[in-house]
Amino acid sequence: MMRQRIAALVETALLAAAAAEELVASPFPAVIVGTPVNPDHGDFSCNIAMQAAKAERKAPRQVAEIIIRHIGNGNGLLSTCEIAGPGFINFFVAPSAWHQALLEIETQGGAFGRTATGACQKVQVEFVSANPTGPLHIGHGRGAAIGDTICRLLGASGWDVTREFYYNDAGQQITNLALSVQARCLGIEPDDERWPVDGYQGEYIKDVSSSYLAKETVDSDDRHVLALGDPNNLDAIREFAVAYLRREQDLDLKAFDVHFDVFTLESSLYENGNVEAVVKQLGANGHTYEQDGALWLRTTTFGDDKDRVMRKSDGAYTYFVPDIAYHRNKWERGFTRVVNEQGSDHHSTITRVRAGLQALNCGIPQGWPEYVLHQMVTVMRGGEEVKISKRAGSYVTLRDLIDEVGRDATRFFFIMRKPDSQLVFDIELAKEQSPDNPVYYVQYAHARICSIFENAGEKGFMAPLQPSLSDIAILNTPEELQLIKLLAALPDTVDDSALHFEPHRLTYYLTELACCFHSFYNKNRVISEDSALTTARLYLLKRTAQTLKNALTILGISAPERM
Repeated sequence: MMRQRIAALVETALLAAAAAEELVASPFPAVIVGTPVNPDHGDFSCNIAMQAAKAERKAPRQVAEIIIRHIGNGNGLLSTCEIAGPGFINFFVAPSAWHQALLEIETQGGAFGRTATGACQKVQVEFVSANPTGPLHIGHGRGAAIGDTICRLLGASGWDVTREFYYNDAGQQITNLALSVQARCLGIEPDDERWPVDGYQGEYIKDVSSSYLAKETVDSDDRHVLALGDPNNLDAIREFAVAYLRREQDLDLKAFDVHFDVFTLESSLYENGNVEAVVKQLGANGHTYEQDGALWLRTTTFGDDKDRVMRKSDGAYTYFVPDIAYHRNKWERGFTRVVNEQGSDHHSTITRVRAGLQALNCGIPQGWPEYVLHQMVTVMRGGEEVKISKRAGSYVTLRDLIDEVGRDATRFFFIMRKPDSQLVFDIELAKEQSPDNPVYYVQYAHARICSIFENAGEKGFMAPLQPSLSDIAILNTPEELQLIKLLAALPDTVDDSALHFEPHRLTYYLTELACCFHSFYNKNRVISEDSALTTARLYLLKRTAQTLKNALTILGISAPERM
């Protein structure tokens, strides 16, 4: 990882300067190495001189001069260092170091791009967590893509990841589901005045009722449910409907290549007494009070704008109470780091859940858990918004998109924008085989390189397996060096994407890499009369194909060899 190597040089230089009593601050500020927007300003840059200047009682540029003097050429890693502006240090990496990085990509093979930053620490990621009341809609789909990719990125950067799905299988929505299925079992249609006021009207409800009446069996994750077929047994209908829709959602997710390690049911938190235990503990800690027949939690003590009702006057708990119990359960399972990927409509729950956890006074730190909230998705076709599905009736389902545009395009489009940005999903663009379609553009780069190797093989050329540094030193055009630099940036990009929970950074990287490759190929002949140059360029393209594939694999997207 070139960025880490530069940072290590700066840290060593600071220590050397301190030992020589040229700098005195201890400890020094953290060394943060970035990439200049303008490539003319170097391959990397660092503002450590400006950060340390005040404590050193020196001008930033003077501090920078001291640091640069102790860095030298970085044992051959650097061609030069420059001071820019008020005290930025710009680093120019030597071409030989970039060529060495290209050789290291080959050595790492399929593991290139993966790092050990997480040091195998445990992290739990909860995502999707859709109510088992219907098919997964496009909002769930975006959450699935973002959450799954965050898991993949964290895993690629060295974390021990547990994926978890939390089912809200208790409460009024589940009752509405059961009543809807029961109505269908009794032959009542949605336009009938006897239809439940808040009933679900999609065609899938008819499928559930038909299966229930036929006394079918459903295997769903941790349970085996046999339909009784009795339309008057609402409890049996509820149990069967939840299991049926859990299975349907699981099939949708598997079609999306999304898998989970743990499934937790809200109902289990009531059954095992976790909810009651949390309410009792909050009361014992002096954070609850009775008012207007309801039980309240003093969330204002922990930064909320007003106190919140925990138990309504009818005795039912509000939705955030089992959430507090659920998250305490996560903590007790040893997950000191937890990430929740949810829709932006969950924003209001963050403060009260965190407040409840603080009120428990059980060692959970402030700001735990972490949240990633995604914005809504608008599906467009032919310039018009698509709003309904044949299957679900009132909304577009995830399966609709997968069936129409394919898994790869659906995943890529869902993650190619920052999670907190609204997303317009253009179905026609996602199906288009042109450079305007970003996933096609990236996958075509990989396929194009594969076709180049087929052509090279027919002409008797092959990429060398283990060339020497001198063999690839011939790769020194601006296009070649820029391509090598981009290849070497994959590990840093993976780390940054994981650190900030921003999968779109890796899609941007892939698009830039594909563009750089296409630009290189359009300007340079790969197979020519110059056998040494041909061999070196084939080696470069072999590493490019490997890097494209590695990055796509992390995103859960295929790297086709033909298109």
